[in-house]
Amino acid sequence: MNLLLLANDYFTWSVDPVAFSLGPLEPRWYGILFATSFLIGFWLTRKMFLHAKRDPEEVDQLLTYVLIATIVGARLGHVLFYDPGFYLRYPAEILKIWHGGLASHGAAIGIIIAMYMFTKKFRDMSFLWLADRVVVVVAIAGAFIRTGNFMNSEIVGQPTELAWGVIFTRIDMIPRHPTQLYEALLCIIVFGILWKVYHAYKTNPPEGSLFALFLGTLFTGRFLLEFTKMEQAAFAADWVFNMGQWLSIPLIAIGIWLMIKKVNWSQPPAVESQKN
Repeated sequence: MNLLLLANDYFTWSVDPVAFSLGPLEPRWYGILFATSFLIGFWLTRKMFLHAKRDPEEVDQLLTYVLIATIVGARLGHVLFYDPGFYLRYPAEILKIWHGGLASHGAAIGIIIAMYMFTKKFRDMSFLWLADRVVVVVAIAGAFIRTGNFMNSEIVGQPTELAWGVIFTRIDMIPRHPTQLYEALLCIIVFGILWKVYHAYKTNPPEGSLFALFLGTLFTGRFLLEFTKMEQAAFAADWVFNMGQWLSIPLIAIGIWLMIKKVNWSQPPAVESQKN
């Protein structure tokens, strides 16, 4: 069936990525949603630190680590995983982040490194304890960021004849899977699971449990959703799996390993006590 002939039967998306103009300033939806995700994340993290009777001022320092790691990791992830040839030819473009190009797997690696570095400052804070709380925030932040991708008409899906196909007029007139919204929904579901487990253990889940669940559920979902997405790395077009899937596999494996080998699931729910 000719998808072009069916264009009028699908939802058309033609939203301007620029939210509004204020003189020379043109805030974009992606930037607004990105900033909103960090504000919500900051609030949630402080809440979880207070549950643990930790100094909420520590969250101020943590936010700096995570913000820098997210941006640098996401950018370098895009450079190394998705278009290394281009950036080898034009290395100055690496710094031009406003031209677009951020990779969520790179952000994940950057955040993991940042958490490890941050916990080295505190004798009474383990990496897994911190990771259990940060991934709750990362899950909900991912929903905002993927919605930002939808507003930008980027990271589009494969052509589809399904009723909920979307025509991104800034790309072409072909109905496609709204993969950005699929991933946003996935992030919301993962957040719901993590938040439920967090409270099921009275805000003191077994160490490593939320981190393991996050890696296992989010990246398994991501692996499956990649089948609906256009390949972003041209050199990987003929691979069995696309770049996003190959990058997800080791993270899924780590999550499963943590669930089986490291997490004490028999730990009874107990109110978290101060760790000092």
